[in-house]
Amino acid sequence: MPKKKYKFRLFSAVLATVCIILVADAVAPTAAIGHSMYLWWAIMLIGFFVPYALISAELGTQYPSEGGMYTWVKKAFGKKWASRVAWFYWVNYPLWIASLADLITTLIMEMFGFEMEMWMVLAVQVFYIVLVTVLGMLRISQSDWVANIGAIIKIAILGGIGALGIYILVTKGTANPVEGWQDFVPLLGTDGGIDWAGLSFVSLIIFNMLGFEVVGTFYDDMDKPKKQIPQAIILGGILIAVFYILPSFALGVGTEFSEIATDSGLLNAWQILLANAGIGVEVIQAIVVVVGGAFILTLISNVSSWNFGVYSVIAYAAEDGMFPKSWKKRNKDGVPYMVGVWTGIVSLILAVAGIVIAYVFPDMEELSNMFWAFFSLSLTCLLLSYIPMFAAYIKLHKNGKQVQNGYWVKVGPILRWLMGLIPLLLLFVSLFFTLVPELSWEAIEGNMVLIVSTAVCIAIGEVMIMNMSRKDRQKKLARKQKAALKAGK
Repeated sequence: MPKKKYKFRLFSAVLATVCIILVADAVAPTAAIGHSMYLWWAIMLIGFFVPYALISAELGTQYPSEGGMYTWVKKAFGKKWASRVAWFYWVNYPLWIASLADLITTLIMEMFGFEMEMWMVLAVQVFYIVLVTVLGMLRISQSDWVANIGAIIKIAILGGIGALGIYILVTKGTANPVEGWQDFVPLLGTDGGIDWAGLSFVSLIIFNMLGFEVVGTFYDDMDKPKKQIPQAIILGGILIAVFYILPSFALGVGTEFSEIATDSGLLNAWQILLANAGIGVEVIQAIVVVVGGAFILTLISNVSSWNFGVYSVIAYAAEDGMFPKSWKKRNKDGVPYMVGVWTGIVSLILAVAGIVIAYVFPDMEELSNMFWAFFSLSLTCLLLSYIPMFAAYIKLHKNGKQVQNGYWVKVGPILRWLMGLIPLLLLFVSLFFTLVPELSWEAIEGNMVLIVSTAVCIAIGEVMIMNMSRKDRQKKLARKQKAALKAGK
């Protein structure tokens, strides 16, 4: 716990929610889905986003703790399952940071149109990782200005895409005319059959929605957390939905779907729209540099907003004896700084290894494109961490209110099960099609590196949890024996 109580206002909490969840670089890949993206968004908003937001608000106030998901799952299923959640929740984080470090160097090269030397790539990525690691030593209430700036920049960038797309629609018409109602149906192939590969879009959209539970870890930084947590989640959720759907729609009407690749980035989206709006090449280049610089700032603010939530989850597990003792160490402000140090170290090792591999094997795309390698494994681990949370809600909600004036979703048994099971099903579908993009042996072989890497992450976590569980049992037994000897038994 911090020595000083830092005030975290509702305004900052809402912007922190936006900063945590709103992913500016997700617009182009989402728009590339085609006209069916609208129905996909509707399905995912109703089936995942809304119940996830309500569940996070309820668990965050009914079971208040900086431990977040660890605390909730432990209440429902015990230490081992809670520790699995903590492990996957943390292990995805250095992978994600390493992928963002790689993305920043790619952005800089796109902005200025030159190839960076290996030492330059190394310097930029190391600087980024060290910076976000240092920012991770602050509580969210101390660095709320970083999240506020990040959220405002994201809204401006995505709002700009929305404005450009609507301008093109009004002045030139849509770039993608609707040929029939079939265009809006998800999974419908061009031959009229089912296109199972379309289910890979589920993981993309779910990733864009994750992060509500982090707000629950801000409990001790808020003046009125029982009111502010649900307010921040609901108000932030509305803003997030608007600024995902509006720019996706705008990009979809402002440029042909065939011009948008699934790996297109934010800068590519701006370049396409500006060109289609009739803007000159020199002006486009200047705007791209400004947008790129602003986007890099959001990648700093994004990580700094997630830091405390991720660190708290794993630190609570360490305090419970389920992870190394050093991971529970906190600074004078109550921040688990040793977890931050280890996160930074692992991120640096991954980033440096990725740079070396990319330069040693430049012709092997699966090895040289480290952003997607790190990001895919990070996404898989992150999806795994959420599965027990929804199962925990089903069990914990049945127990009734724990805090009378905390947020509570007033639903009966049937809706309670639906609120938990539908997101669970979507998570399983998302996880499966992240590992196996298409139902074919060729797809499995092509994704074997990710499948094996995921299996290794699971195995490492299980070995660590089994070992720490054994030590925890030995400590409990030793305490019981000591107490019995003291009592003269």
